[in-house]
Amino acid sequence: MKAVVIGGGTMGAGIVHVLVAHGHEVTLREEPSRLEHALRNVRASLGKAEEKGKLASADEAFAHVRTGDLPQDAELVIEAVPEKVALKRTILGEAANACPNALLASNTSSLSIAEIAEGLPGERVLGMHFFNPVPVQQLVELVHHKGLDPANLAKARTIAEELGKTVIEVRDSPGFATSRLGVAVGMEAIRMLEEGVASAEDIDTGMTLGYRWPMGPLKLTDLVGLDVRLAIAEHLARELGPRFEPPQLLRDKVAKGELGQKSGQGFFAW
Repeated sequence: MKAVVIGGGTMGAGIVHVLVAHGHEVTLREEPSRLEHALRNVRASLGKAEEKGKLASADEAFAHVRTGDLPQDAELVIEAVPEKVALKRTILGEAANACPNALLASNTSSLSIAEIAEGLPGERVLGMHFFNPVPVQQLVELVHHKGLDPANLAKARTIAEELGKTVIEVRDSPGFATSRLGVAVGMEAIRMLEEGVASAEDIDTGMTLGYRWPMGPLKLTDLVGLDVRLAIAEHLARELGPRFEPPQLLRDKVAKGELGQKSGQGFFAW
């Protein structure tokens, strides 16, 4: 299969990794100033997978990565750009013209797929929400809206499952299933820390040992990025009400540049 990934940040690079590791040819699109960095991240990620025995040859997989013009015969386009509806709509609109038969997938974790699909061939547009780190996390959340052709939803499911992922299907609604629940717990954990209920370590340990979460909500927020979590929480607060209103502590940390793992400091030091 020929695929396109637009956006070479953490999520985009991870999606490229998974696709080429399964033998698919992927065209990666990124701003010229960031393209080499994105390619290095893909190559490094594949190298780690080879070292751990999860990939036969990083070089062979990386040879499937392309740059440049979008292939007209692409079957799948996935955008992984910042969480802005207009930006995503523009990018997928350009891809819709360049790749007339491709599924047009957004990796958004909370934005309305129906809004993104406005003015586009909506029968081809859906949410295909991967999780960080993409090569490790098993879940893919497929988000469908009224205009999506059911055959395209089925095709997306087949592709995701062939990548070794487990699929859940969710109706287009604010936060879908995973972000809505994850952010609700995450915001409450931050409020507890803000109120001095317990330390970050103890809050997270309470969830990992008491509820068998693989990672506590505060460390997970560090991994996702405090700025990303803040943007999602603000969106959900607008759509669903004040129960998703971000705590001041989260706003303060983002303002100070304490964004989690990617900045070296969040609720924990990295």
